[in-house]
Amino acid sequence: MTSRQRTRKISVALPTLDTGAATWLRSIRLSGFTIAALTLIVLTVVVLAPSLRILVEQRQEITALTADVAEQQEAVDELEGQRARWDDPSYIQSLARERLDYVYPGEFSFLVIDDGMTVTAPDGLPISEEIQTTEVDWIGSMLSSVFTAGLTDAPPGEIVAPPIDGGEQ
Repeated sequence: MTSRQRTRKISVALPTLDTGAATWLRSIRLSGFTIAALTLIVLTVVVLAPSLRILVEQRQEITALTADVAEQQEAVDELEGQRARWDDPSYIQSLARERLDYVYPGEFSFLVIDDGMTVTAPDGLPISEEIQTTEVDWIGSMLSSVFTAGLTDAPPGEIVAPPIDGGEQ
């Protein structure tokens, strides 16, 4: 038989980490109470998180609605002020004099027709004071269109508009 070699056990020292965190981590012992406490904390967070989210959303909605109510109240106050002004006869008289050019008997009203400002078209060119006429015989064109549409046997896609004669009147 072969003899078995005996092994010797030598104790090995781990390097010492004298930091506070390492010492604290080594001192943690997981007991049943610790696991139960951690489980309760996690369960509490999971159960309460949706309720807290709903609470925050409701608070934001209440704030938004409060702002809307304040805006609406300002609008109501403004409209009540306008209504109170319309109940005042002097306000109505001033608007009638300004907008409708009403005057009291014996007063004279002067209207300035041309105050020196010339009216321009949207493209920036001044508006002409001359009356312009068209060179198209529109009555003839209209009658021609009516007779063409009423007396033709062609399908609608093939009907051609009559030519416009211009210049002879």
